[in-house]
This record gives sequence, C-alpha cells and structure tokens, in this order.
Amino acid sequence: MLPEQNEDLMQALKNKNGTQGFSLLELVVCLAITLGIMAMASTLVASAFRVRSRENQKSDALADVQRGLNIMSREIANGGFNLNTNGIVSAESGATTIRVRSNLNKFNTAVSANARNGIGLGLAGEDQGEDVKYFRNLAVGTQYLARWDEYTANRFKGTVLANRIDSLQIHYFGQAVTYNANQSDTDISSPSSAEVLPAAAKYVVIALSVTLDRVGQPGSPGYQPGGHVLLVSDVTLRNAGLSTY
Repeated sequence: MLPEQNEDLMQALKNKNGTQGFSLLELVVCLAITLGIMAMASTLVASAFRVRSRENQKSDALADVQRGLNIMSREIANGGFNLNTNGIVSAESGATTIRVRSNLNKFNTAVSANARNGIGLGLAGEDQGEDVKYFRNLAVGTQYLARWDEYTANRFKGTVLANRIDSLQIHYFGQAVTYNANQSDTDISSPSSAEVLPAAAKYVVIALSVTLDRVGQPGSPGYQPGGHVLLVSDVTLRNAGLSTY
C-alpha cells in the first residue's frame, strides 16, 4: 500500500472512531417535543370522537321523532272520517294528549258489516287504527312519544314511536295559523289566532322537542353541551265539518 493511501485510511478510521451520537439533553428535548405532539393529537382525536358522537345522537333522535311525528300527523288528519265530528275525543285530548277516531273501513267489503257500521264493533283486528291515542309518557331516564291503538291485538296496543323527547305540546285552532318556532324553544309562540276547544278544532299544531344529551365533561376536549331541537307539524283536520255540506 502506498504511503498516501495509508494516511487516507488512518484518517478515515480516526474520523469514524471520533463520531459521536445524541447527547442526553438532545434526547430529552426530542422526547418532550414528541410527547407534546402526541398530546395535541390525542386532544384532537377525542374532540372529533365527541363531536361525532353528538351528531350521531342528534341524527338518531331526530329520525325517530320525525318518523313518529309523520305517523301522528297522518292519523290525526284522518280523524273524523265517516263520522259527523272532527274525530277528536275531547274528554281525552289536551295539551299533551290527543285521541282521534275514524271509521276507516266503512266501505271495505272484506270486513264484517259491524266493522263497516261503527268503531270497535267488528271482529278482532278489523277496526285497527280507528281509535288511537298519542301521549307523552315518562320512563326511567327519558320521556317518550307513545301510540295506543284501542282495537288492535293486545300485544300491539301500545307502541313507542320516539324517545328522548323534552316535551309534547298540542294546539287546537279553528283555522290555519302562523306562529313562531325557534329551535331554542320547546314550543311554538305567538300564534296568529286564539286556540279553540278540541271538539271545535279544524287545525292542529304539534310541537315536539328532542333532547340532546351532554357529551363529555365541561372543559374536557370536545365537550358538547346538552340541548334540544324543536320539530313542528301542522295538521289540517280534513274531515272536520264535512257533515255540514
């Protein structure tokens, strides 16, 4: 080996042996930065999961209540069909409860004559849906919207249409009305016409407030406060007063 090559080799070995790793201070600083980034990432992930949880809860609650409100509105609108009243049973109807009746199968030749000629006179199941009651009921930890069908099979008489509701408010009017319905409220306000007794109603407004539970604790990442959402349905009693024509 040439002297020049030997010197180069010795210098390379010297430089290699003299190479140093990270100092303890550098490792501590890197570790602190890594932990800080991980803490921020964990906070963001927790916040995202809680927001997602709240939105899922909101979507589920609103879907249940909207479905129940649609069923309720449709059956109330049919109240009084083939009767000489608006179909509302005054004695069992008020601000949080409504009972409606209608002879839906009057022209259905597939059922008995008794079923066609009245409500609750037919064979078992023939008068299903002709006498129904909607009300708010309090259960453990929640309130729910319930439907009671007087003339259906025993095990199907009572049905829960929606839970997690704050309130159910039913208003009776003699004509179509306008009103205010703010999402932060639990009921409508400032109707353009005064309410009437249920027996005289031709127009019903149903206000349902949905509960949104708190997610997380105050001050924690992604905390979502509790609240509610107001849903309103306007129902025209299409059979009210038909006997006068």
